[in-house]
Amino acid sequence: MRAVRGRLAPSPTGPLHLGNAWAFLWAWIAARVEDGGVTLRMEDIDPARSRREWEEAALFDLRWLGLDWDAGPVRQSGRNALYEAACERLDGEGMLYPCYCTRRELRELAGAPHGPEGIPGGVGDAGAAYPGTCRRLTPEERAAREAEGRRPAWRLACPISGPEGETAFEDMIAGPQRMTLADCGGDFALRRSDGVWAYQLAVAVDDMDMGVTQIVRGEDILCSTPRQMLLYDLLSGMFGGRRPVVFAHLPLLHDEKGERLAKRHGSMGIAALRAAGVSSGRLIGMLAAKAGLAAEGESLPPPALLERVRRAGGTRALWAALRAAGRRGPLSISPEDISGLGAFRR
Repeated sequence: MRAVRGRLAPSPTGPLHLGNAWAFLWAWIAARVEDGGVTLRMEDIDPARSRREWEEAALFDLRWLGLDWDAGPVRQSGRNALYEAACERLDGEGMLYPCYCTRRELRELAGAPHGPEGIPGGVGDAGAAYPGTCRRLTPEERAAREAEGRRPAWRLACPISGPEGETAFEDMIAGPQRMTLADCGGDFALRRSDGVWAYQLAVAVDDMDMGVTQIVRGEDILCSTPRQMLLYDLLSGMFGGRRPVVFAHLPLLHDEKGERLAKRHGSMGIAALRAAGVSSGRLIGMLAAKAGLAAEGESLPPPALLERVRRAGGTRALWAALRAAGRRGPLSISPEDISGLGAFRR
């Protein structure tokens, strides 16, 4: 039996919130219930938004929640040479091209119901498919754009038709999936015009290099999976061949207005709840109750929840519980949920 390795991958761009805790909790449980390892990776790839103080806060929050790891923390900001090598490999195979489209031009494309080639808008958060505007530029046209002062991003030339352009996989929570790369945004950027590595490249390279075999994350980035699977295929030779990866995309947590939780929800921040007197056991218990794995008001530290999931049947029981939670409708955190934790009582 191959060893399971999961990962926790916070972005140090602001305080962790309950939505992050929800995703990290189930990623941790899924790996540990299989006696697997957990790698902690700081996704600090964007220097303009990442801060070391947010990294330190995330580490403190994760430890306070009771989540541990046996590898890392590894920082993406220190892995530029690996991303560069991956891009050089793809460029050497003729898979990359410079894209000179401005942000305004890309926004206009995203706002259109159909691209110039009749490609419909993408699924999930993918937005409208990039229509390949710069894919067919001549050397003279590229030179003209650079003479205007445009700095290119670098895009992967994806197969957009036929069987090579379609991806099918079984998601442990969302079920069977079949998408085309056009559905997921078409040709996607691997490096931005300011030189920053794109999420898709960094995540795929890191997961392969770190031996990650189990990816548990929010359903909002389900459409990233076909793109990353394509990169697995194209770059597997750098990492000794492709390893099978299990994907599980979680239903998201929302506030009482139906908006998914984000870092702007200050009162839902882990640090804010801790400062208000909430215990980590009560917080974990509330999240477990949302998944149908604990009673309302139960205090449940992660090791106890882990043992409960193990006794119930391991990952099979975990996936079933999370599927059922998603089918019950939007998962929301209400003010009553927060006050029930003992928060804001003095």
